[in-house]
Amino acid sequence: MSIELKALVDKANDRIIFAECDEDLADVLFSFLTMPIGTIVRLTNNRPPITAIGCMNNLYASVENLDVKRFRTEACKTMLLRPKNGSATQYKDLKLKIDSEIPKYFFCGKLKNDGETPEYLLGLQSDCIAYDWRKLDRIAYECKLLSQYVGSYCDCGNAMNSSAIVDTIGSKDSIDGTAFAKEFTRFVISDELQVMPSSAAASFSLISKLGIMDMSSTEERVFNIGYDEVLNLLKSLFVSKFPLTETFLRPKELPDFSKETFQASSIIKHQLIRENARQENVKICARLLLSKSKKRVCYAEVGDDFVDLLFSFLTIPLGFIMKEMNGAHSKGCINYLYKSIMDLDSEKYFKTNGHKEILLSPKIAPDFGYENQLLGVKEVAHQLCYQKQTYFNDVGWKIGISLDKPTSNTSIALRVKHPKSTYKSGKTGGGFVMGPAVFTVTDDLIVTPISQFSGLSVLNKLNIPFNDIEELNVHVGNEEASRLLVASFMSESALTETFLQKKIK
Repeated sequence: MSIELKALVDKANDRIIFAECDEDLADVLFSFLTMPIGTIVRLTNNRPPITAIGCMNNLYASVENLDVKRFRTEACKTMLLRPKNGSATQYKDLKLKIDSEIPKYFFCGKLKNDGETPEYLLGLQSDCIAYDWRKLDRIAYECKLLSQYVGSYCDCGNAMNSSAIVDTIGSKDSIDGTAFAKEFTRFVISDELQVMPSSAAASFSLISKLGIMDMSSTEERVFNIGYDEVLNLLKSLFVSKFPLTETFLRPKELPDFSKETFQASSIIKHQLIRENARQENVKICARLLLSKSKKRVCYAEVGDDFVDLLFSFLTIPLGFIMKEMNGAHSKGCINYLYKSIMDLDSEKYFKTNGHKEILLSPKIAPDFGYENQLLGVKEVAHQLCYQKQTYFNDVGWKIGISLDKPTSNTSIALRVKHPKSTYKSGKTGGGFVMGPAVFTVTDDLIVTPISQFSGLSVLNKLNIPFNDIEELNVHVGNEEASRLLVASFMSESALTETFLQKKIK
C-alpha cells in the first residue's frame, strides 16, 4: 500500500516548497499525535540511526532491562514496551500504518456444558472429528473474561493462553473510510509539516516565503509514500525543521537530535503559564543527590510510585505532551503539526469535532491509567465484547467474539480483565512496578533497583567528589509531574531541569 504525494520542488536549492495531498496522507500525519511515546521509541529504535527523544529512550531501555519480577504482572512490562494506542478505533482506518498490530484477545478455555452437548466434546483433542457442529453454539465460555495479554491469569486460576477469534473489529465505529479527516478534503503541507486547507493563497504564501520569484526554477514531482517514508517522516518530526525535504530528497541526511542545543528550561517555564491548573492531591517523595558546584542532580533515590510515574511516560500520546507544553516551541517540527491541527476548521476538515479533539488531547488506552496518576491524562473505556460462537479446530477449542453487539439474543457479554491485577487480587488501580521498592534514577532517567554501588558509579562517571554532594528532598505533585514529563521529552537532564532550574534562578 502506498500514498501518492505531489510536491513543488525548488531545483536550485534541492528542497520541497510545499506538497499537496488528500485525506489519506493527512490522516497518517495526524495519527503521529495519537502514538504513545513508547511506540515511537520502539519504531525509531528499529531504524538506525537511533533518534534520541530526550530521556525517553533511557526509560524504554530501563523497562527492557528490569527483571519481569519487578513488575506487578508480566503484562505490565509488555504494556510499557508495546503500549496500546488509545485511538485504536480511528488508527485502524488509516490507509498506511507503521504500527499495525492487530488486537488480540485470550481466554482461559474453561467451557460450560449446556446439558445437551456430550461431555466428551469438552475434552476433544485435535484428532477427534466425531461431534455434532450444530451443538457447538450451546457451549458457553463459563468465566466470561478476556485478556489482551497472553499469560494473564483468569479469576478461576487458569492461564489465559487460548486465543479468541475476533470476527469484527469495531466496524460500526467507522462513519466512512477515513480516520480523522473528512473524505475528499485536500491539504497543502509545508516543508515544516504545517497542514493547511488547499488553496492558491496557501501555496503562493509558501512560495513567496522562500523568496522564489521565477517559477522556471521549480518543478512538480510525484512521490510514492510507503512504510519506509512514513517511518522517516516520524523520525524527522523530532530532529528536523524540514522533514519533507529530508525524507524525499535527502533521505540519508537526517540530523542528529542529540547534537542540537536546546534550552529545555525555557520550555518548562513557558509550560507553567496555565489558566486552569489541575487540583493538587497526592504528592510523591524523592531524595535527590546534588552536585553543589555543578548545580545539577547526580541521581535520585525514589520509591515505586515515582518509577510508576516515569514509566507511565512511555504510555502517553505525543499529542498530550504537546498540549502540556502549552504552545512552546520544541525540537524538530512537532509544534507546527500540532498548531496546524488547532487552526483547521473542525466542521470543514474533520469527520467530527470529537476527532479533532482526539488529536489535540489524546487519551491513553484502557487499563493504562492508575490511582493517583498525577498527569491528569484521561483513559479510553474498553470496547464491549460479546461471545458469538464456539469453534473447534486443529489446536483445540476457541471462542468467537465480536466487538460490535450481535443481533442475536443468545450472545454473551464478556469483560476484559485488568492486566495489572493478579489472580483473584481484585485490585485494579495499581501502577506498573511491584512495591514497596526503592530505585536509583539518574539525571537522564536510567532506572535501576537501589544499589549503593550504582550510586557510586554515577558519581565516579561524573567526576564528582564526596565533599561536593548535598541532599535535597523534593515532593512531586501535579505541577512537578507535568514539568517532569516535558523535561523527559525535551532534555537529557530531566531531573535537573525539573527540580533545580527554578531553584537556581
